Amino acid sequence: MATRSAVAKALPKSGRAAVKTAAPAKRPAAGKKKPEAPAPGDFAPVVGAKLAKLGIHNRADLILHLPLRYEDETRITPIDQLADGVFAQVEGGVISAEIMYRPKRSLVCQVRDGSGVLYLRFLNFYGSQLKQLQEGRRLRVSGEPRTGFFGAEMIHPRYREVQEGDPLPASLTPVYPATAGLGQATLRKLTVSAIADARRAGQLGETAPAEASARLHLPSFEQALDTLHFPLPGASTAALAERSDPAWRRMKFDELLAQQLSLQRAYRARRVQGAPVLAGVADAKGDSLLARFTHALPFALTKAQQRVALEIADDLQSPHPMRRLLQGDVGSGKTVVAALAACRAIDAGYQAAFMAPTEILAEQHFRKLAQWLEPLGVRIAWLAGSLKKRDKEAGAAALASGEAQLAIGTHALFQDKVSFARLGLAVIDEQHRFGVGQRLALTAKGAGVAPSGKGADAIADVRPHQLMMSATPIPRTLAMTYYADLDVSVIDELPPGRTPVVTKLIADTRRDEVIERIRDACGAGLQVYWVCPLIEESETLQLRAAEETYERLSEMLQGLNVGLVHGRLKSDEKAEVMAQFAANRVQVLVATTVIEVGVDVPNASLMVVEHAERFGLSQLHQLRGRVGRGAAESVCILLYQAPLGETARARLKVMFETTDGFVVAREDLALRGPGEFLGRRQSGAAMLRFADLELDLDLVEAARDCAQAMLTANDPLADAHLRRWLGGREAFLGV
Repeated sequence: MATRSAVAKALPKSGRAAVKTAAPAKRPAAGKKKPEAPAPGDFAPVVGAKLAKLGIHNRADLILHLPLRYEDETRITPIDQLADGVFAQVEGGVISAEIMYRPKRSLVCQVRDGSGVLYLRFLNFYGSQLKQLQEGRRLRVSGEPRTGFFGAEMIHPRYREVQEGDPLPASLTPVYPATAGLGQATLRKLTVSAIADARRAGQLGETAPAEASARLHLPSFEQALDTLHFPLPGASTAALAERSDPAWRRMKFDELLAQQLSLQRAYRARRVQGAPVLAGVADAKGDSLLARFTHALPFALTKAQQRVALEIADDLQSPHPMRRLLQGDVGSGKTVVAALAACRAIDAGYQAAFMAPTEILAEQHFRKLAQWLEPLGVRIAWLAGSLKKRDKEAGAAALASGEAQLAIGTHALFQDKVSFARLGLAVIDEQHRFGVGQRLALTAKGAGVAPSGKGADAIADVRPHQLMMSATPIPRTLAMTYYADLDVSVIDELPPGRTPVVTKLIADTRRDEVIERIRDACGAGLQVYWVCPLIEESETLQLRAAEETYERLSEMLQGLNVGLVHGRLKSDEKAEVMAQFAANRVQVLVATTVIEVGVDVPNASLMVVEHAERFGLSQLHQLRGRVGRGAAESVCILLYQAPLGETARARLKVMFETTDGFVVAREDLALRGPGEFLGRRQSGAAMLRFADLELDLDLVEAARDCAQAMLTANDPLADAHLRRWLGGREAFLGV
């Protein structure tokens, strides 16, 4: 049996780097300089730019650029034993090669071994290939065969000339994630070189604790690398393809361990940063804003709201910055909990900021908080992109001077021209919709400040507290991995009076029945949302669909007032339509997904989502949460167009069967992966390349416990492990 070292030595000489394709690269023109060979520890500029597209910035990254799949070139298959669609390698002599013109121009070559004839067909080719495929030459050919008009054929196979008796490769051939202009042969050559250099330099040693690997029955890091880059003949291709092989499990564990080390270290680092102590000071009358606000609320807080409010209060009284995620299903009352936290900040002499991803949501927060807090003497600054210049400047000036104690707005809050006198608390709603840089920009505005009267004693590294809110419940596995650096509070009950929403699935062929249902609802004094189809590839098409729906419904529902709201409307126009809908002067509101969050009209009891099959589960659940806010029985109609794809059918089934946001979130994770929950947490870069949160839960838990033990013991392996897996990309993980 071949050894690992023999495999590694044999691979560059196996001939794979010399494989010819249907379109061989052109030779550089005379006088043009050939690309430089990769220097040790670096890459030639042209190659380096292409590798960077794959996330490979150095030779260590190249080692962890693992194969997608494998091809077995360690054996020759007789032509008469080829199976349609199954990768195989054959060897034989060329008996003819010619350019044929029917049914279309192509180069056809016949190769014969002792068992039969195989046709090689090239639809794109150079004239020089005809010379390469001369009669009598011996070729080794690999690809996926199929049954053609004349018999077995391969379309655009890989091939190279060999001599009879030339040795076969000693390992399976890895197929790596690639990019334009960077073929498999180049990637294999670079990878073999990088691994050989790292082995000589002793850089493939263990960075994970030996006891953890032993407990999980994992091979060493070096053994796992060799298995994945140079799998020996006889290796289980199924286990490699399914990533269940022990070598894959080792890589998944190491990746999860790096993530956990980074997030938990970020969590611990915050314990040495300073933060304002927001203990809630009484005013001159001995009556705090917090107490007056709580007393003025027209409703009682639920037990869940009271519990999470106390958790947040404990954090705010700490001299270290809070980073807490407040989860709660749509309508659970997150905003009032955030308002309680803002009151504590204002009582302590600090400012608070509320940031929301859309102007409609931010304006909803502004109206609600102004209604609650302005009568209590709180000055609120409203900042949004659509405001006139003088209004923006007035708001910014009030914040800079400290005259305004509360700021509410969109991305405008973290613009360079906006500064705070003493920002103590940043509340970020629908936090997964903001990029890391945006959240950092807002909290950075509170760095190094102190409450009024204590400027001389300010701590240099003071950070504001941060409360992030999400109506998308985070499944447990996601919270364990991507939010290990946060404390999490959950509002797990709805306020009394919220009626369950009934969900109905109706084919769009029954649209007339839906129109009649709208007439009945409006006749009973209730109101209706009609959400237009999602057209992700074109905002213009989406707007046109909304306008056409508005015109069609206006014609079909004569006698009812139909309104239209979409993202392109000016702020004052949008506000006017929403005000008319809230006052029941508009009975049917046609809208795009701008109403997904933040819209609260208790009298609206019916929602129609057109082309529901185009929406994700999270969006559908958010939209459904716009109804069921009053006493009337509420219905959400998901209007779909048949036939449904498998994923769309699964999504609609979940929506029909449950209104529990945590169940919806768990199913969404299974269907779509973690991207929708995480947003642009790393500015688009994937945090996990190999591990699967659902399939690898045992590794997630083991990595979490192992990271905690390593950091507690100040294990020097932690730094080495992070350098190997994250390099310089650790900063964003702790945000």
